[in-house]
Amino acid sequence: MQKKKIVQVNNSVILAKGDGDFAMHDVVRVGNLKLLGEVIKIQKDIATIQVYENTTGLKIGEEVLGEETPLSLVLGPGMIGNIFDGIQRPLQMLKKTTGDFMERGVDQIGIDLSKIWHFVPSVQVGDKVRLNTIVGEVQETQIITNKIMCSFDIEGKIIEVMPEGDYKAEEVVAKVQTLDGEIFEITMIQKWPVRMGRPYRERLLAKELLLTGQRVIDTFFPIAKGGTAMLPGGFGTGKTMLQHQLAKWANSDIIVYIGCGERGNEITEVLEDFPKIMDPKTKKSLMERTVLIANTSNMPVAAREASIYTGITIAEYYRDMGYHVAIMADSTSRWAEALREISGRLEEMPAEEGFPSYLPSRLSEFYGRAGVVKSWNGKVGSVSIIGAVSPQGSDFSEPVTQNTKRFVHTFWALSRNLAYSRHYPAVDWNISYSEYVGELQNWYEENVDIDFLDLRQAMLKILEEENNLLEIARVIGQDVLSDSKKLILQISKSFRVGFLQQSAMHEIDTFVPVKKQYEMLKTILMIYEKSLKLIEKGIPISEIMNTGILAEYEELKFQIKNDELEKFEEYHVSVKNRLKKLEEAYKPHI
Repeated sequence: MQKKKIVQVNNSVILAKGDGDFAMHDVVRVGNLKLLGEVIKIQKDIATIQVYENTTGLKIGEEVLGEETPLSLVLGPGMIGNIFDGIQRPLQMLKKTTGDFMERGVDQIGIDLSKIWHFVPSVQVGDKVRLNTIVGEVQETQIITNKIMCSFDIEGKIIEVMPEGDYKAEEVVAKVQTLDGEIFEITMIQKWPVRMGRPYRERLLAKELLLTGQRVIDTFFPIAKGGTAMLPGGFGTGKTMLQHQLAKWANSDIIVYIGCGERGNEITEVLEDFPKIMDPKTKKSLMERTVLIANTSNMPVAAREASIYTGITIAEYYRDMGYHVAIMADSTSRWAEALREISGRLEEMPAEEGFPSYLPSRLSEFYGRAGVVKSWNGKVGSVSIIGAVSPQGSDFSEPVTQNTKRFVHTFWALSRNLAYSRHYPAVDWNISYSEYVGELQNWYEENVDIDFLDLRQAMLKILEEENNLLEIARVIGQDVLSDSKKLILQISKSFRVGFLQQSAMHEIDTFVPVKKQYEMLKTILMIYEKSLKLIEKGIPISEIMNTGILAEYEELKFQIKNDELEKFEEYHVSVKNRLKKLEEAYKPHI
């Protein structure tokens, strides 16, 4: 084991000098308390180390021991439903041994090695294997089956496999002999460096919608499975609440929720709410398919920097089994602030607003690990990343927002004006966008309707025209607008209330299937077209408004349940009949 001695302490950054041969990104144990750290810079015989724990009490001259291995996670069954800190220490397990306050220097891996798992082999002696070949399965939760994979990048054959039965995670379940005659043992656990993406055989196009049940997202600004999205918004705009909704309802197999530098009460809300939420697909607790990483704002800043790599590595592990994983990172701004703080202590040359010049490359590395891939075992899985960004004062021109925008394909801009007017989710349809619409065209045509995207485009055009008309109305007033222009304003208002605005607390409205979204979209456009024809015949818009059809539309989201879509046709007939009666009543005046 390599050794150096502390020569300088600057909060979480220390310098260690000596004859020990440290390598970049090696894990080290710092001082008498054996605090966990990582080598981030080497200059001659001096190593710069960032420590993932509180360094209070460290002294000059204390030893630093190198473990000669990069920061890695222990991956295996038991991670689902667990709560980790930024470097994968299991908080629930540690609470039992250390109490409510975690002691420094605790060395606890994220897998419970004492737990017994029922192993079912899926290979036989003589079968050929390579990296990620599935050798067996264990039932991790009632929902998730953990596939035990070959963790060695080798080609060989199975020379021994354990029979079906109960084993601990670190017990050998199979043995592989390479072409050179070397023998490797396979257990249920494997280690993987957090900063290195897991390899795959082929990257595929993202062509399937990540269904969220949120109308403004699924209809107008969709994200594909394996896609990337950012959620920028200032304080109070509902970022965390929307991410909670996405975590609850997204049709991913597994959710990895990273609380990166957020307030403790927000993480507590997640910990309290998720076990109570019933998964709509399986009717089991949402925690049966969720991994939580809690690295709150009062935890060491260096661990915050590592937390997103911990989350993405866990996600890739389950992706290689063929699962679709969604990562909720809340928030990447706090992660970027951790980078800035560490960079400042390293006395690096700052770039814009004090952030390090390598901020864009770090963001690119993180978001670049999303995607749909085919693993070497033939399984197709995906990792989708949804990152919240917290620009101060809702200033979207600040560096984290602008640099993140370069590497994601979906931009859900949260508006402070919408949020303060109690319009949630506060996604601003005027500046948000999605680059996945074209790739998802076939999905919409096959799973919803062939004209879905045409209706979407028509409604976006109306909303855009409303925005232009509001600018004119602010100058000259609405009274001088023609009835056809006033109709656009009324239709848009009802659409904002009845479609774009959605209640996370309402039993029916909290999640809406895409087919219901389509029916709601088709309904408002039908009302617009029928009403426009009446206006062209000289019928005043005030008479159309008196029919109450737009006021009724605003309540349809609550009145029609998700499995009662046939009621939309009944409403269509009612609207047509009332508008026809209005036309007949006005015939003598036309």
